[in-house]
Amino acid sequence: MRFSSRIRCAGLARIIGVLLLAAALGACSAVKLAYNNLPELSYWWLDGYFDFDGAQTPKVRDELAQLLAWHRQNELPRIIGLLQEAQGLASADVTPVQACQLADRVRERLLAVTERAEAASAELALSLSDAQLQQLERKYAKNNTDYRKDWLDRSPAQVQEKRYDQFLERQEDFYGRLTTEQRALLRQQVAQSVFSPKLAYEERRQRQQEALVLLRGFQGGNGGPRASPAEARAALHAYIQRIADPPPGPWREQQQALLQEGCRNLAALHNTTSATQREQAVRRLQAYQGDLRQLVAAR
Repeated sequence: MRFSSRIRCAGLARIIGVLLLAAALGACSAVKLAYNNLPELSYWWLDGYFDFDGAQTPKVRDELAQLLAWHRQNELPRIIGLLQEAQGLASADVTPVQACQLADRVRERLLAVTERAEAASAELALSLSDAQLQQLERKYAKNNTDYRKDWLDRSPAQVQEKRYDQFLERQEDFYGRLTTEQRALLRQQVAQSVFSPKLAYEERRQRQQEALVLLRGFQGGNGGPRASPAEARAALHAYIQRIADPPPGPWREQQQALLQEGCRNLAALHNTTSATQREQAVRRLQAYQGDLRQLVAAR
């Protein structure tokens, strides 16, 4: 089964963690290749945000390689355990509570990676120049333009169709072809979703601005002192925690509602699957585990 996390890709340390776990749980045929190439792929992805200079480049590459080595040794066995747990659930009916419990454990693994990356992220943050922060601001603006085109410039019906297509592709990649009745259920779930692209856009803008203020503050602008590594790390940690566990308000309510909705929808759809579809899901999970075991053994 696929479980969505409350975590979104934002912030300096979170970027690395999300990339790592996304590859570990990605398309089965590409897991090993993608995982082994993560330091290089992650470097170029991050470089698009910060345009690293000659002094930063080797440091970032080295830190990413070290993070991957740590993840391979410490986190892959835990992810295998999560996949085994999901495999045990896949052959029978599940409840929304079971789905949410597994989703929370995936979230814990994501947070473990971002915590591991905090020290390196703080060091990088302290080395960023004004020009690099301007590059980050431009990248945010481009991403926001793309988001508006994908979600805000569409009619509600078009947004629903886009989300339906995404969910259908994911579910059929996992279970095989869905029946007409299952597709109708999936379409109904999307139509009744509490997802608000406008609220998500407002939140991402707020977090982006918060990140820019935070990073510029590290530089000691307006006559203030530069942040120490310990201060920068503490500030990044607090920023990450605010994203992972938003303060009370509309966005926290949206996130909690979406999480509960996702657990209910996943359980409802899974409980309509046939024995053949469940066997397909088990095979998929076993294949994931096989790939990850090979990755652990290759260290």
